[in-house]
Amino acid sequence: MDSLLFARAQFAITTVYHFFFVPLTLGLSVLVALMETIYMRTGRTIYKDMAKFWGKLFIINFAMGVVTGIVQEFQFGMNWSEYSRFVGDIFGAPLAIEALLAFFLESTFLGIWIFGWERLSKGVHALAMWMVAIGSNVSALWILIANSFMQEPVGYTIRNGRAEMTDFFALILNPNVQVQFPHTVLAGFTTAAFFVMGVSAYHMLRKQNFEFFRRSFQIAAVIGAFAIIMVGLSGHSQAQEMVRSQPMKMAAAEALWYTEDPASFSVLTIGDLAQRRDVFAIRIPRLLSLLAYNQLSGEVKGIHDLQAEFVQQYGDGNYIPPVAVTYWTFRIMVGSGMLLGLFGLYAVFIVMAELFESRRLAWKVFPYLIALPYIANTSGWLMTELGRVPWAVYGVMKIEDAISPTVSGGMVLFTLIAFTLIYASLMVATIYLLRKYAIAGPTLTETEEPIPTLDLGAAVQAAQD
Repeated sequence: MDSLLFARAQFAITTVYHFFFVPLTLGLSVLVALMETIYMRTGRTIYKDMAKFWGKLFIINFAMGVVTGIVQEFQFGMNWSEYSRFVGDIFGAPLAIEALLAFFLESTFLGIWIFGWERLSKGVHALAMWMVAIGSNVSALWILIANSFMQEPVGYTIRNGRAEMTDFFALILNPNVQVQFPHTVLAGFTTAAFFVMGVSAYHMLRKQNFEFFRRSFQIAAVIGAFAIIMVGLSGHSQAQEMVRSQPMKMAAAEALWYTEDPASFSVLTIGDLAQRRDVFAIRIPRLLSLLAYNQLSGEVKGIHDLQAEFVQQYGDGNYIPPVAVTYWTFRIMVGSGMLLGLFGLYAVFIVMAELFESRRLAWKVFPYLIALPYIANTSGWLMTELGRVPWAVYGVMKIEDAISPTVSGGMVLFTLIAFTLIYASLMVATIYLLRKYAIAGPTLTETEEPIPTLDLGAAVQAAQD
C-alpha cells in the first residue's frame, strides 16, 4: 500500500474539513462584535438580540473548528515525521505562538463573553467579543506564517541536514504572508456576510422578525460588498506574487505550456495531459501579462520551460503539479468570487434603495448563496496546496522526502477512513445544529430600553417653576 498517497489524502481531507469552518469564524466574530458595539452605543436591545443570536451560531461553528484543527498537528508527528524533523525549528515557532497566544486569547475571552451577559458592563462585554475577533484573526496570521514558509521559504539556513531559523522577522514578514493573510481574512468576512444575508433572507421571505433580520442584512451587505471587492484586489496581488515566487503554479493554473511574452489568459482550455499540450483553447491575448505585471507585455514562463529549468537546478524529476486540478480549482475560485461580487453589490443596492419589502425573489436566492463562499474557499485552498506539488517546502524539500518512514500504508489507510467517517459525522451534526438554530430564529427581548428624548414642553415648564 502507498503510505505517501494515503498520508496526502488524509491531510487533504482533514484540512478541507477544518477550513470549512475557519472563514466563518474569522468573519462572524467581527460581525458579532460590531453588532454588540452598536448596542453599546445606541442602547437599542435589538442589537443585543442580534449579537446573541449570531453569537450562538458563531459558537457552534467555532467549536467544530477547534475539534477539526487539533488532529492536523498530530499528523505532523505521525505521518510527516521527516518533515517535522527537517523544519521543526522553523515551523514549530509560529504554531507554538498561535496556540499559546492567539488561541488562548480567543478561547478565554469567548468564555467571558458567553458567561458575562448581565454580569459585565456593556463596554467590557463588547470588548470581550472584540478580543475574540482579534484572537481569531491573529490565530489565522500565525498559521499562514507557517504555511507561507512552505510556499516561499525565507529566513533560514540548512545545517546538519535540518532547516534552522536565522531571521525571525524575515519569517513573519514573508512576502507570501503579506498577500495571503489579507486574502484569507477578507474571504472570511465575505463568508460571514453571505451567511448572515442568507439566513436573514430566509426569515424575511417568511415575514419572521422582519425588522431584526432587515438590520442584520443591512450590516452584512455593507461588510460583504466591501470584503468581496477587497478579496479580488488582494487576489490580484497574490497572483502577481505567485508569478514571481512560484511560476510553475501560475503556469499550471493557466495551462500555459510554453513561455509567452506577451502572455495570453485562458478562458477555456482542454488539454492532452499525456502529451502536455492543448487540444482546444480560447485565450485572450496579453491579458495574463496585464494581470501579472499591470502592463500589456511581460514574460510568463510556461510549463515545459520551467520543467527544464527545475531539472537543471534540482536534478531529475517531475516538477509539474496536477495541471487539470490546478487549472479548474483556480477558475472555480475566481468564478465564484465574481458571482459573489455581483450579488454583494446587488445586496447594497437593496439596502440603499430600501427595497426589502419588494424583493421576494432575492430572499429566495440568498439562502442558496451561503454555499458559494465555501466553494470559493475550498477550491482556492486546493489550488494553493496542490499547485505546490511536488514540494512540501518549495524548492527545499519534496513531499516524498517528508513522509514518516516507519508508518505503513495500512496504518495510514485505517486512520484515513476513520478520520473521514468521524469528520463526516461531525460535519453533519454541525450543519444540523447551525440549520436548526438559524431557522429557529432569535429570542427577542420583550421590551427595549427607552432611548432618551428631549421633551421641550416639560423643559419649559421646569424653567418657569
